[in-house]
Amino acid sequence: MSTPVADKAAPQTEAPGGLDFAALIDARPIGGFQRWLFVLLGSVVVMDGFDVQVMGFVAPAIVRDWSIAPAALGPIFSAGLLGMLIGAIVLGNLADRIGRRPVLIGATLLFGAGMLASAAVAVPAQLMAARLVTGLGLGGVMGNAIALASEFSPARRRATVLMTLSCGFTAGAVAGGLVSAVLIPAAGWRAVFVVGSLVPLVLGLLMLRFLPESLPFALARGRGADVLARLAPDVDPRDVRPPTTAALRGSVADLFRAGRGLATVLLWGVAFANLLELFFLSSWLPMLAARMALGAQVPVLLGSMLQLGGIVGALAMGPLMDRRGFRGVMTAGFALATVAIALIGRDGLPLPAVVALVLAAGVGVVGGQPAINTVAAGLYPTELRATGIGWCLGVGRVGAVVGPLVAAALVARHWSNADLFLAAAAPAALACGLVWLLGRLVPRR
Repeated sequence: MSTPVADKAAPQTEAPGGLDFAALIDARPIGGFQRWLFVLLGSVVVMDGFDVQVMGFVAPAIVRDWSIAPAALGPIFSAGLLGMLIGAIVLGNLADRIGRRPVLIGATLLFGAGMLASAAVAVPAQLMAARLVTGLGLGGVMGNAIALASEFSPARRRATVLMTLSCGFTAGAVAGGLVSAVLIPAAGWRAVFVVGSLVPLVLGLLMLRFLPESLPFALARGRGADVLARLAPDVDPRDVRPPTTAALRGSVADLFRAGRGLATVLLWGVAFANLLELFFLSSWLPMLAARMALGAQVPVLLGSMLQLGGIVGALAMGPLMDRRGFRGVMTAGFALATVAIALIGRDGLPLPAVVALVLAAGVGVVGGQPAINTVAAGLYPTELRATGIGWCLGVGRVGAVVGPLVAAALVARHWSNADLFLAAAAPAALACGLVWLLGRLVPRR
């Protein structure tokens, strides 16, 4: 099993057949080439977050414009989620076969085209088809961006880089709200889709010009001289030993071979539980907050605090994971979230206490999601990395579908807020236990 992401970097050594490519990256500081790559990937992740959340922002305007019942948007939301689930799995596997670069560029152009088509639809059925296409592209973005960034990051800084990059998703979701608030009153809901399409289409063209292929992927196929020339111009490509891989085509079955099976199951369990928790909270927290009678603006405030906590959590956990490994850091984050969520619905809490608890829940749950992606990037070898991350995200997205449904069922049974949030703490507790077991199985070396 490959060493987890939090492991310390190996010293640079001259191995038989040449310099190891990983040691080449680990021995150097992060240079301008890598920084530009991370900015490019981060920009795509920002638009990923923007476009994933945009339907929620434009939905009320669509309902008014088309004079349809809100329930008619259910299949449209589901189409986007289904597309993302399929895209994460299929495009992750495809990237391990043909490369990160073409798949990430194709996924970006695909979701940009889907967003542009969404601006031109005339009936709900057309919008459902456009959202399915958009979801397919979106599903291939995060996993491949994380895989590519991890393969250009020195091990000593990898968690920090990946967690910071993943914050772009939350930033994009926030930007989607701000852009929608400005554009919908001024130009209508279609303008939001237009903006959401033009930026990724431009980014796709920039990636065609500047995005490199994964160095280990290229080296394993006898290529990579052009990437090495940009990364380390003082190194002769003939002196770099390519990675030795038993298979150059990743498959889901390989995720369960070579002693990886139990770790894969545990990782999937963490992803499922955490995204169930995240979408439970993000979908229903504003409505449940309204039932607390704390003020008209409180639902929006608490929804914002959940996302803000996620940014704080991701930025704090990244460096800690680089220094201490993922087990203790993520276990503590999920434990904090478990306690905070269980307490949110208690009667009589003052507003500052509720805000603090929601912020703490965001640190563990929203901040925990990029940590899961980061662990997935370090758990699998190069030839399986995109497949591993893609399936982790795909299984997690099943939890994203289940979470709001579970919350709706409990609300329909007239559960009190205290009981609802106590039940909502269960997935966070499950994620806490599973990540602790995963850390025991894959110890930091």
